[in-house]
Amino acid sequence: MMLAGFFFSVLLLAGGVPADRVCSYNQVLEHLNVSTDPNLYSMTRPVRDHTKTTVVTLEVILYAILDVKWQNDHISWNPQDFCGIENITIPHQVLWKPDLSIEEMVEKDKAPPSPHLTISSSGQVWVQNDQVLPSTCRMHIYKFPFDIQSCDLSFKSVVHSVQEIRLLHSLGSAEATRWSREVMRTQYEWLFVGMSVDNKTLTFFGIEQDMIIYTITMKRRPVLYIINFMLPVLFFLGLDMASFLIPDTGGEKLSFKVTLLLAVTVMQLILNEILPSSTNKIPLIAVYCIGIFALMLLSLLETIVVLYLMDKDGGSEDQSLSEDFNQQADSKGGGDKKWTRCVSICNGPARGNSPELMKDKEQTESGSVDVISEETRDVMRALTVLLNNRKEPSKPSYWSKVITKIHRIFFAFYVTAVTLFLAGMYFIWQSNQDD
Repeated sequence: MMLAGFFFSVLLLAGGVPADRVCSYNQVLEHLNVSTDPNLYSMTRPVRDHTKTTVVTLEVILYAILDVKWQNDHISWNPQDFCGIENITIPHQVLWKPDLSIEEMVEKDKAPPSPHLTISSSGQVWVQNDQVLPSTCRMHIYKFPFDIQSCDLSFKSVVHSVQEIRLLHSLGSAEATRWSREVMRTQYEWLFVGMSVDNKTLTFFGIEQDMIIYTITMKRRPVLYIINFMLPVLFFLGLDMASFLIPDTGGEKLSFKVTLLLAVTVMQLILNEILPSSTNKIPLIAVYCIGIFALMLLSLLETIVVLYLMDKDGGSEDQSLSEDFNQQADSKGGGDKKWTRCVSICNGPARGNSPELMKDKEQTESGSVDVISEETRDVMRALTVLLNNRKEPSKPSYWSKVITKIHRIFFAFYVTAVTLFLAGMYFIWQSNQDD
């Protein structure tokens, strides 16, 4: 009896799997009783001792890959007993999974979860999910479109405290950034800068919970906004400066400046459509647009003032010409115009070709010739005054001098203001300070 028992023990210790035996995954599942009881160990945290902490390793790599790994104390086997099988894959409904949530998530993940879990012989369980996570992120658009945004993804358990679940990460910030750059191929408007990882223990409703915070830093590509918005507004400002070369006579200059001002107004409406509204400060691009609009408005007001002074100066010139004409007329004509009486011949009794009738007719014709000759002399005197004024270099009037001074002073001020404004906007955009 004792020899038989010893022999059985030796066989049990030395027992192994023949080399020619074929093993399957179902044999491992039967060994774990998973196939007979699908709900085994799926409802509680998989530890043999309730005081033992379950360590969950979490890795996030852009683009949309979530790796989670933890230890299950109820699951283990010797790979040598099953032809060297070290890992198996089972449906995800079978075993317990950490109840991880993302604080910033605003919608439920619409991507289908991974249908399987991978189990190792040592009891390690891990899952890989491709997830699309719409999350909230406070935008800092003060330097739009040259802004850099940083968004957090905060992972924590829903109900378990820090004594029950500890969250760890194996990849550091440098490795996570490198792997994310390798995965991300198309980034469209945004350029991935980097990702940092940090562990924190926070208190929620009196319960201390472990949290992993992934901070993702993205930089906006500004080329599209520079070409489609900033350069056209700058071109409008250049056209406004070039309008100083347009003569002030006529209304072409005024209508041209009004058209440019309306074009900048249209660009401001476009800016209102493309600019995010989640900010506490006025974005620099709005200051840029408003500043250029204000400069062009000042230029328009200067043109209106100049046209008003020119109209006033033109009225004084017409009055001086009229005075010169009256003075020359008075010196040549004695100051009084001589008008001959018109002799009207009334229908009366015919007197034939009497000498008296012939004499009256000659006097009437002579008076008409005198009137025509006097009017011709008046026209000639007016033309002479105009020709003399055109030939003789006229001295600039008072308002002409004022207009010339206004033009020079305002143009110098305008060029200086535009230069300082654009230089200031450039240095503010290039500075490192942000809201």
